[in-house]
Amino acid sequence: MAAHTLQNPVRIVTAASLFDGHDASINIMRRIMQSQGAEVIHLGHNRSVQEVVEAVLDEDANGVAVSSYQGGHVEYFEYLVQELAAAGAGHVKVVGGGGGVIVPDEIARLRESGVTIFSPQDGQRLGLPGMISSVLQDCDYALWDTGAADVQAVLDGDRTALSRAITGAEVGALPEGDRRQYAEAAAARTVPVLGITGTGGSGKSSLTDELVRRLRVDQEDRLRVAVVAVDPTRRKGGGALLGDRIRMNAITGDRAYFRSMATRGDKEVPDALPATIDILKAAGFDLVIVETPGIGQGDAGIVPLSDVSLYVMTPEFGAASQLEKIDMLDFADAVAINKFERRGAMDALRDVGRQLVRNREAFGKKPEDMPVFGTSAATFNDDGVTALYQELRSLLAEQGLPVQDGTLPAVDVRHSSGIRQVVPATRVRYLSEITETIRGYHADTETYAQAARRVERLALVDDELAAAGKTDHGVDELLEDARRAVPVEIQEMIEGWPARVESYSGDEQVVRVRDKVLRTSLTKESLSGNKVPRVALPAYDEAGALVRYWRKENLPGYFPYTAGVFPFKRDNEDPARMFAGEGDPFRTNRRFKLLSEGQPATRLSTAFDSVTLYGQDPAQRPDIYGKVGTSGVSVATLEDMKALYDGFDLLAPTTSVSMTINGPAPTVLAFFLNTAIDQQLDAFRAGEGREPSGAEAEEIRANALANVRGTVQADILKEDQGQNTCLFTTEFSLRMMGDIQQWFIDHGVRNFYSVSISGYHIAEAGANPISQLAFTLANGFTYVESYLARGMDINDFAPNLSFFFSNGMDVEYSVIGRVARRIWAIAMREKYGANDRSQKLKYHVQTSGRSLHAQEMDFNDIRTTLQALIAIYDNANSLHTNAYDEAVTTPSAESVRRALAIQLIINREWGLAMNENPNQGSFIIDQLTDLVEEAVLAEFDRISERGGVLGAMETGYQRGKIQDESLNYEHRKHDGSLPIIGVNTFRAPEGEREPVTVELARATTQEKESQLARVADFQKRHEQEADLALARLKQAAMAGDNVFAVLMDAARVCSLGQITEAFFEVGGQYRRNV
Repeated sequence: MAAHTLQNPVRIVTAASLFDGHDASINIMRRIMQSQGAEVIHLGHNRSVQEVVEAVLDEDANGVAVSSYQGGHVEYFEYLVQELAAAGAGHVKVVGGGGGVIVPDEIARLRESGVTIFSPQDGQRLGLPGMISSVLQDCDYALWDTGAADVQAVLDGDRTALSRAITGAEVGALPEGDRRQYAEAAAARTVPVLGITGTGGSGKSSLTDELVRRLRVDQEDRLRVAVVAVDPTRRKGGGALLGDRIRMNAITGDRAYFRSMATRGDKEVPDALPATIDILKAAGFDLVIVETPGIGQGDAGIVPLSDVSLYVMTPEFGAASQLEKIDMLDFADAVAINKFERRGAMDALRDVGRQLVRNREAFGKKPEDMPVFGTSAATFNDDGVTALYQELRSLLAEQGLPVQDGTLPAVDVRHSSGIRQVVPATRVRYLSEITETIRGYHADTETYAQAARRVERLALVDDELAAAGKTDHGVDELLEDARRAVPVEIQEMIEGWPARVESYSGDEQVVRVRDKVLRTSLTKESLSGNKVPRVALPAYDEAGALVRYWRKENLPGYFPYTAGVFPFKRDNEDPARMFAGEGDPFRTNRRFKLLSEGQPATRLSTAFDSVTLYGQDPAQRPDIYGKVGTSGVSVATLEDMKALYDGFDLLAPTTSVSMTINGPAPTVLAFFLNTAIDQQLDAFRAGEGREPSGAEAEEIRANALANVRGTVQADILKEDQGQNTCLFTTEFSLRMMGDIQQWFIDHGVRNFYSVSISGYHIAEAGANPISQLAFTLANGFTYVESYLARGMDINDFAPNLSFFFSNGMDVEYSVIGRVARRIWAIAMREKYGANDRSQKLKYHVQTSGRSLHAQEMDFNDIRTTLQALIAIYDNANSLHTNAYDEAVTTPSAESVRRALAIQLIINREWGLAMNENPNQGSFIIDQLTDLVEEAVLAEFDRISERGGVLGAMETGYQRGKIQDESLNYEHRKHDGSLPIIGVNTFRAPEGEREPVTVELARATTQEKESQLARVADFQKRHEQEADLALARLKQAAMAGDNVFAVLMDAARVCSLGQITEAFFEVGGQYRRNV
């Protein structure tokens, strides 16, 4: 399908629906829209209907495109259409998609409501560019023709009329009489204009948001503020990314208005901007803020339109002489050096101050007297930003802004003073140091192998000469010299190898540990009567080959743990996880009991609904209500958590619980740990018939914390990189993770993982296996550096870290576990000096969700089986196999049982699974291991060049790479160069395709209403206690105390949503980015 040529300026709002973190796909869509000429206002993930409608109205958009993968899509889209119609925007085209999760019946229903939903079949037929072209064709109409702006309505403050008037100014349709009326009304009012400009990437929009937030808080929302953000139009194609609204958290409500504008030409300031400013002044706003695009050194186009101007830059401007070329330093009333946490910030503050002294010829003043401020918009409540705000407030007051004494206390700093870096500036090269360590280790391996081979060779020659009676030959000296080149560790390995081989011979290995004798079966018998070794040893009889084997591979359970972290798998315990999450806690509890029945180990893997994933409570509003108990279980209180795991002994050594949750993970973890403690206290009361004493209760509590097993995901770094459930600022979230780990150390929590460092969600967002592995390990080492910087001992926290990977169909997935274990072990021992326990990387595998296709769904089980097989061959510590119907719905009891059967069949029927190191000795596995490891180290180098993981995240490196790889996958899937059976090849003939009817797993109305009632009842019963607990929680966060310690108490009386809102107030809401 040929791309449609636009006849009108077309503006599209793009977003992912409420509580939906799958931002990668809609990001790809908006990029294609831009390339085809559209102006795109991208809102990012987790957007409510209210936010989308507000954006559509303020931005006067032609259409809105929403992706929705998390369920509740019917209610969401129908509510969106209703709200648009009620706001007089029924002309706006609504399109959406959700892969296969929006089934044909729902697509038909939504089409009747006026929503165009694209299905996977549409994608096959049209391709991504074709789908976008059809959307733009539908949206290609003149907005002014749907209704002109009424001048009186604009003067009365009607937002819809205001937005249409700005559109009229942009397209040149505004009548001259209207333009004159707006100019006259504007001239009659005193409304200062703050102009903000600066270098690209300096954080202007984030700083603008922080300034607006402070103004609203300080002036208690007495003032009406309008923000106009200008972005450049691309000369090629005519499209534009209007990318500032996504960064704004402070523009909600009727006291703030935000409008994005494209330059629509090769200029810094659009032609319509003067008229737009007049319209906003006439509409009754007290302050107009105009932010213009990132510029170079010579542009100052905003100055003639501003009463007060602010120039934003970063510390990295080059040599001080470069400052002489920045035109805005002649005109700016204030200068912000943003991102002040970067190196060289204090020097930059001094140099810019000196330049302003010269430019203003204020030679009697000091550089520190100049209006130059060091700010960090990414730091919550940054005092540098507050200082800048108070300076601007004074300047704007001189221009007529009616400010009053503010509520914000005055600050006496000129730059950020409270920045606490997660990774100290002196440690930003940590990934480069790790790559150097690992490459050095392998170089040493080659050196040691050659040295061992030389000793062996000379020893043989020496023995032969001695046997021949030759003594005067000099080989003895050479042999002595060669032996000195072999480290003691290697020599001990060589001498001890025969005994090691002997210990793996026979049918049983006997090991004495203190006063216990442990017996391990070494073989399993096949149906034919053959004894198959559980661990196969290499047949190498040459020292160099053995040295390479020991240092690169070794037996399972031995450094560097390439073949696995334990010598043998536990008998009669499969790594299978029982996955459930649907409806209310009672329904999911019944599913867990069904799945675990008759199993020797209980590994409960919990999926939460998207309301819980985003830290909110169930509510009646349609875009929330539709998601309650859908695609996961609804958990909002401690009582919900107790009902969820009722009947399971959470302290049993065969029980572990995995909770897939990130943003609100600290609260959910506090719910769970309190549940485990209360379960033991209840057991004491039932057994003893009385309340425990204070000492007894403490002992029970300590025992529960020491023995509870499981993991909570909590990995905020991958959430930001893969754009999932980010709730709070990265700074606050990382601090909270450190608080949790410190609390674990203080309370002896040794068997529960404080974080599951996840590559799964990075892969699901579109990353290839190399990027998944590299980003995940890099994130893991970032946590290591962060915790070390807090003063923790590596051996106290490293055992509490676990990893979580996706297994797909690509060849590299066969070795990602072994590569991860080897890199982690070498770095931990050689670089960080960690002990054996800390060197062992434990990881969970989940089969790929991207491999689940809505077409020919039965084929999904085949893919899942192959992915499970390589996970088991690679000695994954636990494994979750996806159900085939997860392509479209929450899995049914039948499909989950099939998914579990895949693992059971491999482990109990598949013959080669009798052996526990089948990958070792394979030429291709060996080569792939080295190839993938080197690719990961090369990625480490690229991340390190960008300032480590956090520095790379600041520039969007990981997100951009993930999106590029996702787009490559989609293109290759569509053009057939990546064959996918049943999807783009080997498709059933048209006439033989039977419509697949899948029972959609949705929470019942009764379950939804029950959850709403239970939360309301809980909040009512604990109202007074909750108020006190929330106050203590906020106080702890502001004072820098361990927040998790206080959260453990607050979780007993507060609901999830109450705690999330409290954290928003003191930790800061996450600021989305494109």
